[in-house]
Amino acid sequence: MAKKKTVYFCQNCGYESTKWVGQCPACKEWNSMVEEVVPVSGQGRKKERPSTRVMALTDIPEGEEKRTQTGLSELDRVLGGGIVQGSLVLVGGDPGIGKSTLLLQVCQKLSAAGKKILYISGEESLHQIRLRANRMGTFSSSLYLACETNLEAVRELIEGGRPHMVVIDSIQTMYSEEVNSAPGSVSQVRESTNILMQLAKGLDVSVFIVGHVTKEGTVAGPRVLEHMVDTVLYFEGDRHASYRILRGVKNRFGSTNEIGVFEMRREGLIQVENPSEFMLSGRAEMASGSVVVCAMEGTRPVLLEIQALVCRTNFGMPRRTAAGLDYNRVNLLMAVLEKRMNLPLSGYDAYVNIAGGIRLNEPASDLGIVLSVFSSYKNLPIPEKTVAFGEVGLGGEVRSVTMPEQRIQEAKKLGFQTCIVPWVVKQSLGETDGIEVIGVKHIREAVDVI
Repeated sequence: MAKKKTVYFCQNCGYESTKWVGQCPACKEWNSMVEEVVPVSGQGRKKERPSTRVMALTDIPEGEEKRTQTGLSELDRVLGGGIVQGSLVLVGGDPGIGKSTLLLQVCQKLSAAGKKILYISGEESLHQIRLRANRMGTFSSSLYLACETNLEAVRELIEGGRPHMVVIDSIQTMYSEEVNSAPGSVSQVRESTNILMQLAKGLDVSVFIVGHVTKEGTVAGPRVLEHMVDTVLYFEGDRHASYRILRGVKNRFGSTNEIGVFEMRREGLIQVENPSEFMLSGRAEMASGSVVVCAMEGTRPVLLEIQALVCRTNFGMPRRTAAGLDYNRVNLLMAVLEKRMNLPLSGYDAYVNIAGGIRLNEPASDLGIVLSVFSSYKNLPIPEKTVAFGEVGLGGEVRSVTMPEQRIQEAKKLGFQTCIVPWVVKQSLGETDGIEVIGVKHIREAVDVI
């Protein structure tokens, strides 16, 4: 019988230690070490290993990766053009956000196209899955369901059935009998993902695994889980709002930071092919403190409304609130306004928000934040058909941003008439018919435009 020993794993990065420590030596995370019992292998005879084949890079034949269209163009965009055959994809998100619904819709589309799909659930019964599927419409007979948490049984199902795609819902419920720890522990999650990765690469089967997230918004379990998979997708959004955002944070077969926008309805997730129009719906007319900016999410331009409310404070220290934007960035830009534009904002409360609840971290939104705060302070509405984008420096200068042509074309497509951009962008642009492009060098020039 194999001996056992106690080791400590870091839940954040997977670092292994023989004793407990308060701070992980690898990732410097506090109170992340958990105790687990692992077997000790015996000193048996070493097995003969097959020789490793070495090839020159130029001798490896070229080949395009085989992709399968999911039938959901928003998901295909995030994946880089479709599901790569033999890939391992991790889908994370808050409970109830719609991860299982999205993957069940993918199974519906692919099974209708004649693909053999295997959906393995460790959290729901077959009857519960059928009830959820009834709201989505009809399903093909090539979709097979199984309720199983034993990884050895899951391996037999995949090797025996040879499906085109497998969905594991969720990885935290899977367990291997070879690992002496509870399901969801660091060892179990790591071993389960390793076995699924071997099955995906060895059998050329696409595998989707669902991962729970912590209160910080990261996938629960060891950080090494995200390093092992080919693609990491995060499903974001407010559970009480109708829209959902699927964001790619890692993709070995495509670009990162691509987003797909969906709307949650009773019959499932509906694609939002024009998120700019969706985010700007219901915008107030001639309201001060409101300006539209154009942000880039991967290769997709998205128009968003930044709202600001500036009012006199009743306390010695003014209050600052930022929803959907970096709080420190908002404070920095307000300090630039106070210094370079002589606005006494130290005596005013400021509330800055992105309508729709989406989060924006791009520096191109700086000019929009400055204009919205100035508009609210002066109670001066910005013309409705005006878009602004540009990075603002500490000296008040407006700096260039990436992909300005795509941003201007998106604004033009939605009927905007004026676009305030950095002066260097204006100089590099050609003819822009249908929309007036105004280049500014300083925030002083930008506020004069409105």
